[in-house]
Amino acid sequence: MSLARLSRGASLPAGVAAPGYAPEAHGVGIVHLGLGAFHRAHQAVYTDAALAAEGGDWRIAGASLRSRAPADELSAQDGRYTLIERHPEGPRARVIGSIARALHAGSDAAALRAALLAPETRIVSLTVTEKGYGIDRRTGGADRADPVVAQDLARPDAAEGVLGRLVDALAARRAAGIAPFAVLSCDNLPHNGATVRGAAIDFAAARDPALGAFVAREVAFPSTMVDRITPARTEATLADAQRLTGYRDLAAIETEPFSQWVVEDAFPAGRPAWDRGGAVFVRDVAPYEAMKLTMLNGAHSLIAYTGVVAGFALVRDAMAEPAMRELVARHLSAAAATLDPVPGIDLARYARDLLARFENPHIAHKCAQIAMDGTEKMPQRILAPALKAMRAGQPVRPFAFALAAFMRFALARDDDGAAYAISDPRADAMDAAAASAGDAAVLAQRLHGIGALGDSPLREDPLWMASVTAILQEMLERPMRAVIAAEAERG
Repeated sequence: MSLARLSRGASLPAGVAAPGYAPEAHGVGIVHLGLGAFHRAHQAVYTDAALAAEGGDWRIAGASLRSRAPADELSAQDGRYTLIERHPEGPRARVIGSIARALHAGSDAAALRAALLAPETRIVSLTVTEKGYGIDRRTGGADRADPVVAQDLARPDAAEGVLGRLVDALAARRAAGIAPFAVLSCDNLPHNGATVRGAAIDFAAARDPALGAFVAREVAFPSTMVDRITPARTEATLADAQRLTGYRDLAAIETEPFSQWVVEDAFPAGRPAWDRGGAVFVRDVAPYEAMKLTMLNGAHSLIAYTGVVAGFALVRDAMAEPAMRELVARHLSAAAATLDPVPGIDLARYARDLLARFENPHIAHKCAQIAMDGTEKMPQRILAPALKAMRAGQPVRPFAFALAAFMRFALARDDDGAAYAISDPRADAMDAAAASAGDAAVLAQRLHGIGALGDSPLREDPLWMASVTAILQEMLERPMRAVIAAEAERG
């Protein structure tokens, strides 16, 4: 029995939360690019709560940018899906109704463009990963070397990339006299609102200087910090959804109980009452963003790269090792020391809560999933706090250890010699660097020079490079678990 029956009057079992409103009575006000599990576990849930609390035409037209499977799954169920929260006492189910339409950007390009141009669309939100924007990290503008960016600049009427689609829609709205939408990045980019704004202005100016000036003057790009661990869906997810709801739900997803959303309150055309769902609106997101990138994401990268090499499939498996837990706790402490005070946050408690979240035995978060796109993530997660620590005279070894683990991961074989795939926009460069695997110093220099990794002043610091190289040498000579145990004993 399909979950689509809920839109036709069917009911849910007791204990399963249903939308607290009539979904079809509310129009679309948001277009979301990147219709993956994280959006459905986070922004769509806050929007669901906002609609239940205060109503409004704020439902979501979501677009999957790659696979059309999410669009097909949700369309077959009138946009409804089951959210499974993995609590210590057992899973809880909730049906979300905030998604009104599900599109595939490739095959539904005209419908997506129409949604972006609709006067009712007041916000365009995004979860497309750090690499999905086509931003040149060195200049802050659009990456002209990115083939999608280059194609969209050459053929703006057939845009396929994120910047191309956004700017095309803003240009068409401007020409039609329709007010621009706010652009809300929900990805782990540093200063994500300002970063996407700079790239969008540059892209628009490359098309037409007047258009660039319009985007700079008229379009809001609020920053935001998002946090919710969302593992990949498994057969257990689907089985639990059917057991708890009584409906077959191929779009079901699972997540942890914790959720956080900090948003800069800058929405000229209005916004949903996301605060009624727990979002926090602030003037400056930067302290919260730095906390999350440096502590949660940085520690996650440490776990992921050591975990894949050591043969730990899941974060919870790695955290079950006392030595690994000690290293993560040490990393969190070092990361917290680099941060300015965060309003309303006790960083020591935040670190303890992170350890508990990583250890949650009910969350099957794959190390390989977190390990993706390391050349995009390591500069802000590891190198930025390492540089702050060095300049402040604080310990940098925890960060050097994490970077060395990434470098060992780049060899694409675990301690048992089994090969694994590396998913990274610079995988070819990583593979070329791995040819020097017999020489830790050469390998460290080559990998540290890839992409934005090479922009950090740390690469030119002999003490930093000596520390990274020494740790990497250990990882090349000994099994990762032995290196982890020895590192934990150092204290």
